[in-house]
Amino acid sequence: MKAEEPHPLHLLVDFFGSSASTLCDQALIERLLLEGARCAGATILQCHVHSFGSGEGVTGVALLAESHLSIHTWPELGFAAADIFMCGDSQPRLALEVLDRGLQATHRELRTISRGVSPGGQPLSACRAAILR
Repeated sequence: MKAEEPHPLHLLVDFFGSSASTLCDQALIERLLLEGARCAGATILQCHVHSFGSGEGVTGVALLAESHLSIHTWPELGFAAADIFMCGDSQPRLALEVLDRGLQATHRELRTISRGVSPGGQPLSACRAAILR
């Protein structure tokens, strides 16, 4: 990562109130992962989605050159947890918009974490330079 690049951004999202049918739909979850990655400007390396069976949840991950986009669903609870972690020029909030539209949750909780910043607030580039000395 170059010093002038933004820090990697990690979005942790809990979606509440999605329909069970949406959260069981393996094909839909895969489309949301792929569309989210594309809209964010990320480079998709591989995508894998697994259904745990009829009426059961789905788990999926899009492996990106910029990191990853993943989701796990619990249809019996109307709940999904997503992890959007991207760096470089990608725009993870655009992937979040895709998930918002597709999951149609009644409520979501978002936690945003800037990665690559030391506890003292120094950017990764400064930490790396100190370690290499």
